[in-house]
Amino acid sequence: MNNHLKFKTGASVFEVRGIPAMRQALPLALQHVVAMIVGCVTPAIIVAGVAIDKGTMTPSDKVVLVQAALLVAAVATLIQLFPIGKYIGSGLPVIMGVSFAYLASLQAIAGDFDVATIFGAQLVGGIVAVIVGIFIKWLRPLFPPLVAGTVVFTIGLSLYPTAINYMAGGQGSADYGSAKNWFVAIVTLILVVGLNHFGKGFFKLSSILIGILVGYVLAVCLGMVDFTAVSQADWFYIAKPMHFGIKFEVSTIISISILYIVNSVQAIGDLSATTAGGLDREPTDRELSGGIIGNGVASVIGAFFGGLPTATFSQNVGIVATTKVVNRCVLGLAAVIIFLAGSVPKFASVLTTIPQCVLGGATVSVFASITMTGIKLISQEPLNYRNTAIVGLAVALGMGITLVPEALALFPAWVTTIFGKSAVVVATIVAVLLNCIIPKEKPQEDS
Repeated sequence: MNNHLKFKTGASVFEVRGIPAMRQALPLALQHVVAMIVGCVTPAIIVAGVAIDKGTMTPSDKVVLVQAALLVAAVATLIQLFPIGKYIGSGLPVIMGVSFAYLASLQAIAGDFDVATIFGAQLVGGIVAVIVGIFIKWLRPLFPPLVAGTVVFTIGLSLYPTAINYMAGGQGSADYGSAKNWFVAIVTLILVVGLNHFGKGFFKLSSILIGILVGYVLAVCLGMVDFTAVSQADWFYIAKPMHFGIKFEVSTIISISILYIVNSVQAIGDLSATTAGGLDREPTDRELSGGIIGNGVASVIGAFFGGLPTATFSQNVGIVATTKVVNRCVLGLAAVIIFLAGSVPKFASVLTTIPQCVLGGATVSVFASITMTGIKLISQEPLNYRNTAIVGLAVALGMGITLVPEALALFPAWVTTIFGKSAVVVATIVAVLLNCIIPKEKPQEDS
């Protein structure tokens, strides 16, 4: 029998294997669910909003996309916790969810094409992630902290316009920029930041959820929430494959595949943080390879069932490191709860009624933390002339071209799709090339 499937009952929650008592496991599992659920569904809500504005998606499809986000997060988590064979899954105590790192590119694809094109690119990207996982040993030198940090920093910067547009009520909305939207957004933001810095225990770990709940109640009192979709939603839903379809478009495939490579390498950081914080060791090569391959497989599954790209959730890594609760059955129970939530359209439809100003107020701090994570990675290496030139040029070209996409107007449309829609793609290519080409500075010897 596979060792991953052998369990002893009555195990401690501080042991990786074994089945702990339900009275211990359930509250710890719920803590993980509370920490990730809003962050997991928010990218789906934002992408759906773009597609609805474009006329390629209906409001009922928005609920399906949110449900699929939860379902694929649960499946991806279970694959990581309980590996399939020797190579698919890390076997480490991690929670997976739909990643913000892909959001800017997904918005661009939904705006220029449709959601089916996202899933076509994701299908190929998942296969690319599997290949990266197989060869991760040889690819890691291309992405030292300087390069990885530059990419993560650019991801954070590229998401700021999304947060600000949402705080103002959503671009194109009738009350865009109204005082009411900004009031609710700022109240939400103050709560999230306040709990993050002054809260303790549950309140600190659940700062985003609490901020959204308070902002939501405030929005209801101000008449900003429409519950029509909730009353019309079913109580139970079975995911149907190919609900959104799959379309392949070369330029979007290239763009998303580059992101999969970058985020596969970036996953090493979260997996390392999990093992260091929860298990007091470094991850093995097999665990790293299996984790990346497992995420690639989950992305392929998600492409067929409408679940957007997943990644390890840093807030849940933080919970593992803080509590030292590493039992896989605890996190597996969390995955089951997430799966059940994704099977109830009433629940998913409630999430879609959250006003955009509330989401903006809650997520701007998340995007800020992504940016600062990038800066922390960059600062792991000396900020000498060479390294600052690499970071500066990569970010300047990535953000600059994205902010002025008309600069590529005379090029074929596919050039704009690949290089003009996502700052991350350009920044990644430039950072990797410059890091390989520019010679490293020799350390100065003391005179």
